[in-house]
Amino acid sequence: MNTRINPDGIVQPFNNAYSHGVVIPPQARVLHTAGQIGVRPDGSLPASIEEQAEQVWVNLLAILRGAGMEVGDIVKLTAYIVGDHNYPAYAAARARHLGDHKPAATAFCVPQLLKPEWLLEVELIAARA
Repeated sequence: MNTRINPDGIVQPFNNAYSHGVVIPPQARVLHTAGQIGVRPDGSLPASIEEQAEQVWVNLLAILRGAGMEVGDIVKLTAYIVGDHNYPAYAAARARHLGDHKPAATAFCVPQLLKPEWLLEVELIAARA
């Protein structure tokens, strides 16, 4: 089982939404995903950040299931969000899909992703013993 690390002596995680560190046990299988954008299986891209954020999580969860893993196996998230005004939609979708699970996480507000219509890209690392 992965162990979350939030030591005394440093500030607690912002909004209690993540962990400062996660220890992966020996012999665990580790999954690294590519950054996922909000593109649907048919190649279409929703216009709104809310729909793109939801589709990002649909894509990430499909990859997890394909690896025989689940949300609780996520140890690290990295999110790239176009503009700080889009962060709340990302945070809401993340909270819906993670529930009480709190992996280590980093979020960047950026001016643009590879294509200007992409509003969010998220990658993860997961591990299962």
